Amino acid sequence: MAFIDGTVVNVALPALEASFHATVVDVQWVVESYGLLLGALILVGGSLGDLFGRRRIFLLGVAIFALASAGCGIASNIHLLILARSIQGVGAALLVPGSLAIISTSFDEKSRGQAIGTWSGFTAITTALGPVLGGWLVQHASWRWVFFINLPLAALVVVISLRHIAESRAARGGEIDWGGAVLATLGLGGVVYGFIESESLGWGNSLVWSSLIAGCGCLLLFLFVEGRVRSPMVPLALFRSSSFTGANLVTLFLYGATGTFFFLFPLNLIQVQKYSATATGAAMLPLILLIFLLSRWSGGLVARYGARLPLTIGPLVAASGFVLFAVPSVSRNYWTSFFPAVVVLGLGMAITVAPLTTVVMNSVSEDRVGAASGINNAVARVAGVLAIAVLGIVMVRGFGWELGRSLTHLSLPGRILREIQANEIQFAGLKAPAGLDAGTRAAVAQSIEQAFVVGFRLVAIICAGLSVVSAAVAVLMIPQGPGEAASAAVGPAA
Repeated sequence: MAFIDGTVVNVALPALEASFHATVVDVQWVVESYGLLLGALILVGGSLGDLFGRRRIFLLGVAIFALASAGCGIASNIHLLILARSIQGVGAALLVPGSLAIISTSFDEKSRGQAIGTWSGFTAITTALGPVLGGWLVQHASWRWVFFINLPLAALVVVISLRHIAESRAARGGEIDWGGAVLATLGLGGVVYGFIESESLGWGNSLVWSSLIAGCGCLLLFLFVEGRVRSPMVPLALFRSSSFTGANLVTLFLYGATGTFFFLFPLNLIQVQKYSATATGAAMLPLILLIFLLSRWSGGLVARYGARLPLTIGPLVAASGFVLFAVPSVSRNYWTSFFPAVVVLGLGMAITVAPLTTVVMNSVSEDRVGAASGINNAVARVAGVLAIAVLGIVMVRGFGWELGRSLTHLSLPGRILREIQANEIQFAGLKAPAGLDAGTRAAVAQSIEQAFVVGFRLVAIICAGLSVVSAAVAVLMIPQGPGEAASAAVGPAA
């Protein structure tokens, strides 16, 4: 449910823009509100499962997620949709770490890698079905059904969980670090708000820079508090393991790249390349199917070769995929333009995902798997949230620069030029103003499409750079031998 929702919503973004007459900032918040609450509270979700029962908290998350999905489906305006998406994030924060912790405690260390690989594979196949089904629903029914499809899934999950999952919890007691949860939420919220709203309010706006200062202050205070409370949400002792720290840094850079890419790519295909919503969903199928087919194999690589090799090769292959995405222009054939890039990126992620998760879980003792799962999932979600906020600014700047350069050659009236520039934040959803002749309107539309391509290329190259950085981190911080990560596992705090 959580993984399918991330990809389905991206396919629906252009429809949301049209339905609510929304800007790119509005649809950014549709994505970011979910990721923000998920990233901030997933740490609490892992701890709650350790303390009160992993199955119990998992099922509570499923229920909240389902109710919030219904709220998304009936939302009458963009603000109610953003609110419901935030509640969805809370539900996902309870169910995501619970699912992985349940698996980790059900298998011994020898078979855990393949079990996690199977988990990764099945999340990948549901992620693959999501965009295709969601695109079909957007095209033939309504974007609202993108959220309603979660309701029967939730009912099925509850029945299967009650029948087949045994309850488990950590052997030791503890407390919930609500102070840390509040500081993390306020800190991330402040930083994300500042970056996103700078696109519409401008950097000189006091609300923008005060939000950034307050957010950074809360995050620094969060680290201070986590080092001193009795039951921290983020046990800083876990980061004594170079494997654990390195794996989370790889996650930060690589998932920051993929999070931004999957936000912008559907906008490119639908608004610029003129794909249907269904075709857009299908365009990413090769990537996700590769992850599904290869995850069990790549999960076993850790036991055979250690984690360093796949966590170095995988991100480098992914970087090559991002570079290939920067090549196509407008109205190119999918099979000769985007398909090779999708395959290469999918191969890189398939090599990386299961070993990355395995080394995280093998770096800690069984009593800390809930916290470790929460931290790594939080890093993945926060990476996407922050990268979309920051690289969204890069996209706006690249789009605006190219559009301004292109429009100067069209000799447009000052009023028309100012109207276009005032609405740059709509990206490729921007329409040529009324009152222009057909030839000029076509030229303006072409300039808008080309400006989006230029901004997209710039972001794709930055994503490639982030992937290369993640590979460098793996070389420097991940142990080479197959048994080193496990031998360095961090046990319970004294």
